[in-house]
Amino acid sequence: MKLRWSRLLTTLPAVALAAGLTTSPVAAAHPPATALPGKPLGSPLPTSFPSAPRGPLGLPLLKSSAAGTPRQAPWATVSSGWNDFSCRPSARHPRPVVLVHGTLANSVDNWLGLAPYLVARGYCVFSLTYGQLPGLPLVGGLGPIDASAEQLAGFVDRVRAATDSRKVDIVGQSQGGMMPRVYMKFHGGRHKVHTLVGLAPDNHGTDLHGLAALVDIAPIKQTLHTLTPGLIQQKAGSPLLRRLNAGGDTLPGIHYTVIATKYDEVVTPLGSEFLHGPRVHNILIQHLCPIDVSMHASIGLIDRIAFHETANALDPAHAIPTTCASALS
Repeated sequence: MKLRWSRLLTTLPAVALAAGLTTSPVAAAHPPATALPGKPLGSPLPTSFPSAPRGPLGLPLLKSSAAGTPRQAPWATVSSGWNDFSCRPSARHPRPVVLVHGTLANSVDNWLGLAPYLVARGYCVFSLTYGQLPGLPLVGGLGPIDASAEQLAGFVDRVRAATDSRKVDIVGQSQGGMMPRVYMKFHGGRHKVHTLVGLAPDNHGTDLHGLAALVDIAPIKQTLHTLTPGLIQQKAGSPLLRRLNAGGDTLPGIHYTVIATKYDEVVTPLGSEFLHGPRVHNILIQHLCPIDVSMHASIGLIDRIAFHETANALDPAHAIPTTCASALS
């Protein structure tokens, strides 16, 4: 579908605001910090690609199928190991890992660091692009969150079938750390997920340092709800978040890890990322490495300390304590 200029001019302001709510400049990162269980605070990529739609970082995107789940990209082959649907989980890593990007990201750009990191450690790794809007083919996470959760449901079932796995582990960035909880609670995922790892997730929404109150101005609220429903649903106190967190943050039988940074300029106030309940491990990355300066986007894109702690969450039986030196691991 071609993007008309009239639609583009109408959509750009909403996209610009979305960028403010969900993305940040990529900052330099170091290793993670000590975890406070249940407490809120305290493989290489190929060098050339065939012709394909390109994302913000210039790499090809996975095209979405008619069913709303992405087809395997031509370059996602056995050589890269990422989105290789012939991959079979090993005895040490028996569950495939599904990566869920944040708002305004996609299945490739969000995971240029973490996907190869996990593949190199023996995981079967998969990612999807969800929540795309007509006329905005390069980014996801802007559509209604329940619809995005349904797309995730279809993709998880595809991965489970391809890998002959009963359950998957999910690692999500920002909205991608929160939306899977919608999938698990309301869209059939409760018994299909073993572990959920959230990197700077907006589990309780964001007030964006108080600026999100501007969204309540009627014309802005109505416009954003129409153009980018997945954006406005991430505001603290939204009906979706009230429904999601009603009755408790967690579901029985699922292991949760939340990795946050005190320098998060998007999900605010600090602590709104964290979950409360059994089998929850809340981590402030600076408790593991005080010199880690990761912000909202960089904690999921380049922070190898956060990557190390993610690997610990996926395989706690072989966990290695995370320190600043983990950036070199």
